[in-house]
Amino acid sequence: PLTRARDTKLDRDVALKVLPDAFSPDPDRLSRFEREAKVLASLNHPNIGSIYGLGSKKQGGTFNARVLELIAGPTLRTASRRDRSRSMSS
Repeated sequence: PLTRARDTKLDRDVALKVLPDAFSPDPDRLSRFEREAKVLASLNHPNIGSIYGLGSKKQGGTFNARVLELIAGPTLRTASRRDRSRSMSS
C-alpha cells in the first residue's frame, strides 16, 4: 500500500511505497523493487504519476522505499467500487 508522507526538503506531499520488512533481506525482491522504480522513471504519461526518488535507510534495520508523486482523488479501490456499483445499477 501507499502512504501519504511529507517531503520536508521540497515542502510537498508525496506518496511513499515501502518494501515490506519481510522482503527487504531478499535480494531478488529488492532487485525487483529497484527495477520497477527504473521502469516507472522511464515512463512519461499524464495518467502515470512521477517517481521522485528511490532510497534506503538503515536505522535499526533496512528501509527501502520509492517516493512518488501524490495524486489527489479517490483511491483505486474506491474508484473501482464506484464503477462496479454504477455498472450493476445500469
